[in-house]
Amino acid sequence: MPGANALEGGVTAMSMKRSKQRNSGSGRQSNEEDAWAKPPEPEPEWSVVEAKADASFLPFAMSTRFAKGDFILHPKFGKGLVLLVEGTRIEVLFQDGKKKLGHAVP
Repeated sequence: MPGANALEGGVTAMSMKRSKQRNSGSGRQSNEEDAWAKPPEPEPEWSVVEAKADASFLPFAMSTRFAKGDFILHPKFGKGLVLLVEGTRIEVLFQDGKKKLGHAVP
């Protein structure tokens, strides 16, 4: 009988099986270094800060905005060099080591 059920006429239904999705990466490991990346700058040493004249240092205040490379004079930690600026935080190299401090909003 036409139109009844196509399965009765000897035609079997086929199932579609989906394979698992594969990553589209290039197969490289993520820990490989980028050949075009800029090499990291060497960290300054404390001797650079120590050699600067006292007049080169800016007094530290939370209301003051600092830039990378500024020399500061902190009331508790003493002389320091600003290594990194991230928003309202700065990383400063003091004689006792690195410290993260707050500073003015841009």
